[in-house]
Amino acid sequence: MNKLKVLIIGSGGREHAVGWKVKQSPKAGELFFAPGNGGTVELGTNVDIKATDIPALIDFVKREKIDLTLALPDDPLALGIVDEFRREGLKIWGPTKAAARLESSKAHAKDFMQRHNLPTAKFKTFTDFNEAKNYVENHPLPIVVKASGLALGKGVVICETKDEAIFALENALVKKVFGEAGATVVVEEFLTGPEISAHAFSDGVSYSLFPPAQDHKRVGENDTGPNTGGMGTVAPVPFVSRDLIKKIEDEVVASALSGMKKDGNIFEGILFPGLMLTADGPKILEFNARFGDPETQSYMRLLETDLIDIIEACLEKKLSQIEIKWKKGFACNIVLASAGYPGEYEKGKKISGIKEAGENPNVVVFHAGTKIDNNNLVTNGGRVLGVSAVGNTLEEALATAYEAVDKVHFEGKQYRRDIGKKALRL
Repeated sequence: MNKLKVLIIGSGGREHAVGWKVKQSPKAGELFFAPGNGGTVELGTNVDIKATDIPALIDFVKREKIDLTLALPDDPLALGIVDEFRREGLKIWGPTKAAARLESSKAHAKDFMQRHNLPTAKFKTFTDFNEAKNYVENHPLPIVVKASGLALGKGVVICETKDEAIFALENALVKKVFGEAGATVVVEEFLTGPEISAHAFSDGVSYSLFPPAQDHKRVGENDTGPNTGGMGTVAPVPFVSRDLIKKIEDEVVASALSGMKKDGNIFEGILFPGLMLTADGPKILEFNARFGDPETQSYMRLLETDLIDIIEACLEKKLSQIEIKWKKGFACNIVLASAGYPGEYEKGKKISGIKEAGENPNVVVFHAGTKIDNNNLVTNGGRVLGVSAVGNTLEEALATAYEAVDKVHFEGKQYRRDIGKKALRL
C-alpha cells in the first residue's frame, strides 16, 4: 500500500486532534502541518506557511507531492482554498467558498435558513448604525447582536440592556472593532435553553451524524463573562434523547444539506450547526462549515473508524457505503487558556507537566497555542492546551481530565472547573 502524504492546514487544538487521529491510519504516511504548533511537531513536520497563504500552500503541495490536504480552519475555507486547490488538480477535503458562506456570512446564513424554512431565531440585518440603533430601542430584551463575518467566536454579544446593545452596534458598525467582519450585523431574538453542537460528515449526496456535543462558550464558570472560542466540551450529551437526535437530523442537518443542493451549492466536508434546545424544539444559532474547536478534541477520542477512510469516501461520494463507528462511553476536553483570554494576554510562558498528565492512558493533551522556543515548550496563544479524557461515564471522563489538568503548569493558567456540570444536571 502506498502511504499518503497528508497536509493539515491550521495551528489549533482541532488540527492537533485531527492529526493525532490521521496518524493512526495504516494509510497515513508523512504528516505536515501548516503552520502547526508545539504539539503537532510530535506527529509530523511543521511548515512555516500561514493557513491563509493559499498560493504558498499550493506551491508546497506541488513541490512535496502531497496526496491529500485537509482544510480545517474557517478563514482559508472562506477565502476559497478548496476551489483554488481543485483548479490546480490537487486533492483537498472541505467545502467550497460558496458552501462555506454558511459560516463566513451570518447574514447569508440567516437568509438561507429563512428561505428553506429551517428553525432559527427571528432576525434583521443592518449595515447602518442609526437604523440598527432605532431597531434595538424598540425591541424587547435581551437581544443578540452578531458580527456577520468571521470574528474568532467573539463577534456575538448577548445584550441585557439597550445600552449594551447600542455599545455592541457601535463597536461593530462605527468603531469597526471586527473590521470587515462587522460591516454587517445580525440582530436577533434571544433564545433560551441548553446549547449543543451537532456535526455531520457530508459528501454532498449523503451524510453521517456525529453524537451530540456540548461546548462551553463563556470564559467564566456558570456561563459568565465574555464569549470565547470555547472553554471545553463533552460528548455525547447525556440528556439528548434518540428522538431529539432524529429531530435534529431531519429538521436541521438533512434540511440544510437539501437546501444547499437546491441552491446549486453542494456541501462537502463537515456541517456543524450550533443549536439551542428551546421549548419549541431545536433552533439553529449558527452554521459552521468545519470541525468545531474544542469539540473535535472530544470527537477524535471517540471516533473508531479510520478518519482517512471517511475522508476518502467523502471525496469519492461514497459516504453511504461505509459504517462510521463511535466508541461507547464519553469524552471531554478541558481548555487551559492564558491569563487575560479572550482579551489581551502574554505569550512565551514556559509549560510543564504535559508528560505527567499523559501518563494516564485515558488522557491525551492536545496543543493549541503552543510553540517550541529554544527547546522549551511555551505558550503562544489565548487557548493554550486541551486536556482530553475518556471514561465509561461522563463523571469518570471529567474526573480523569481534571486530575490531569492539575499536573499541567504555566504562569497565568486559567480554566473552567465546571465543564460538563450542566450536562450532568439536566
